Amino acid sequence: MPIVNHPWPWYIAGPLIGLVVPLLLVLGNRSFGISSTLRHICAACIPANIPFFNYDWKKERWNLVFVLGIAAGGFIATTFLSNGGSVPVSPSTVQVLKQEGIRDFSGLLPSDIFSFSALLTVKGLLFMVVGGFLVGFGTRYAGGCTSGHSIMGIASLQWPSLVATCCFMAGGFFMTWVLMPLLFKWL
Repeated sequence: MPIVNHPWPWYIAGPLIGLVVPLLLVLGNRSFGISSTLRHICAACIPANIPFFNYDWKKERWNLVFVLGIAAGGFIATTFLSNGGSVPVSPSTVQVLKQEGIRDFSGLLPSDIFSFSALLTVKGLLFMVVGGFLVGFGTRYAGGCTSGHSIMGIASLQWPSLVATCCFMAGGFFMTWVLMPLLFKWL
């Protein structure tokens, strides 16, 4: 099962992801995005009279099934298809992260920052809670997530999606190369 156990090359995975856009548009006039799923879940579960959640969420059931499929696929992949080894990380990246104080590279995320015990530290609280809030705020402020804007929006030639994607990339580079080293130094 090497076709399932190993990452696919970009020249196969990229076009397959790209084909999702025209298929969704042609087959059902639907747009792809993950962050809107949270809105659908809230509309289904919170029977409040909040205008933002007051719409027919049942028309978007396919999106909920899609996200459940992502979760189920992730569970199946990590439980049954994983080789049990550590995640391969570039040696130069490991060296830089070790200089910043990260030592554990055994999981998908470094447990020095992303674990329940790290949550009780200033560094863990800052990265997980404040960072999570900023991602959620940014998603709402931008009117969608990276997958919605970068895959669906740009493919359907939407100017705001191009601007949002450029801002996502610039923010990611700024965080990685400027803020993260400063945060590691201060904390």
